[in-house]
Amino acid sequence: MQATTLALVGATGGAGTTRTAVELAAMGARDGDDVAVVDAAFTTQGLSEYVAGRIDPDLTALLTDDPDAALSAAAYPIAGTREDAELSGVGGGSRANGGSDAPDLAGRVDAIPARAPFERVARAKTAEAARKLERRIDEAATTYDAVVVDAAPAGSNEAVAAATSVDRAVAVRPATAHGSDAAQRLRGRIADVGGSLDATLAVERPGTGGGGGDEERDDGDAGVGRVPPTDPEVAAAPTAATGDDAYARAIAAAYETAFDTSLGVEFPEKGLIERFTP
Repeated sequence: MQATTLALVGATGGAGTTRTAVELAAMGARDGDDVAVVDAAFTTQGLSEYVAGRIDPDLTALLTDDPDAALSAAAYPIAGTREDAELSGVGGGSRANGGSDAPDLAGRVDAIPARAPFERVARAKTAEAARKLERRIDEAATTYDAVVVDAAPAGSNEAVAAATSVDRAVAVRPATAHGSDAAQRLRGRIADVGGSLDATLAVERPGTGGGGGDEERDDGDAGVGRVPPTDPEVAAAPTAATGDDAYARAIAAAYETAFDTSLGVEFPEKGLIERFTP
């Protein structure tokens, strides 16, 4: 694997950045990699929703109150995986709640989330804390085979740190004209702080046919690709851990392109009817 750290930077709020980060990490773990998802969206703290149970300490604590703690102190298995089930002691139930139907991945997928009160979030958003975040991302790269950083649109110290300290940065945008325009604006903001976007990933919205009534334009980027709609519920993730539908295949293709690698995950060949079904 050439690139080991990847930032997914949302071009807009609600683009699906966090969900995509979790799914990419699950696909890597499905192939046998140990993958971490690092939260760099301290305001929304969306990654914490993919962790079951108590989060203490979280990433912001490691950047402020507990700077000497190992990164592993704030690493938690993604809910719905076998590791999560074993940690919580759940003996049965569905994949969504980490029960016995949870996928037994060849690798490990951990979340390093932010879940903190406003006062600590404010301290974690300083320039000094952003420099510590960069070091924590480097630390993750020494522990995991791949690191996916979930970053908000580049308007905060932590988002800038994420976008400029990784091996590759990818804009995640809605698959609409508005999303295309937002990705172009994001590209300019990242360039202003000395970074660059390597590609874009367009995420289709459920129930809109991908465009949401907003005619899409080609933004000319070398895209990682396009991800079809999936169940937006947090409890439905990680779909890519076991799925073989168009969504899982798109996530696999995005992982290979983003990390410049080849996955050993095999998907069943489509039947004759499926080949001619859109």
